[in-house]
Amino acid sequence: MSELRQSARQLARRWWPVALAVPLGAVAGAGYAAVAHPVYAANSYVVVVPQNPGEGATAVNFAQAYGRLAGQPQVLAGAATVTGRTISALEALVHGTTSPDAPVIEITGTGPKPADAVRSADAVAKSLVAFANTSSAETGVRLVPLAAAAEPEQPTTPSGQLDVAVGGAAGVLIGALVMMTRRRGDQPVAAPAPVVPAPAAPAAPVAPEQADARGTVRAGSTR
Repeated sequence: MSELRQSARQLARRWWPVALAVPLGAVAGAGYAAVAHPVYAANSYVVVVPQNPGEGATAVNFAQAYGRLAGQPQVLAGAATVTGRTISALEALVHGTTSPDAPVIEITGTGPKPADAVRSADAVAKSLVAFANTSSAETGVRLVPLAAAAEPEQPTTPSGQLDVAVGGAAGVLIGALVMMTRRRGDQPVAAPAPVVPAPAAPAAPVAPEQADARGTVRAGSTR
């Protein structure tokens, strides 16, 4: 039992930052989900129809091109008058997505209420159809409404489960960083290595001829 208690204490000392940060992060995520304003999303669908049979690939290519234009001012101008919003406001609320193998454009509208999301998605879809069909003689394709948007039952954000999970994951990251900081602080600082003085270089040996010459000079000087 003593060994188990000692192991439990060691684990508690080592992992307490994570054990504390995870529930705090989850609580913070739940609090955000409780106070955040809900956002609803609705989807409206438009299909690209080729005027000549057998040109399915052309229809797919034009669907991808018109899907990028769904959020452009020339398309949003017609929808702005219907929704009562400005073009810049619609740019943040509506976007289009396409499929790489189907000539279908999905227009997603968002808003604080389900009806607002539906109104934005349908208005942009109708404006995109009108904009594209003015050039159908040149492009050889026409846009046709496929399905109108339906009111969503639940908001897309905030999501309680997702926000709690994100908060818990952030707690794991913060706790791990605190653990790493504590480990670095607990490591003893290595003492500097003593400086050993370099040995003195030995004197160069004197050749016998030089020694005799020096002795002769000294003897001559004494005389």
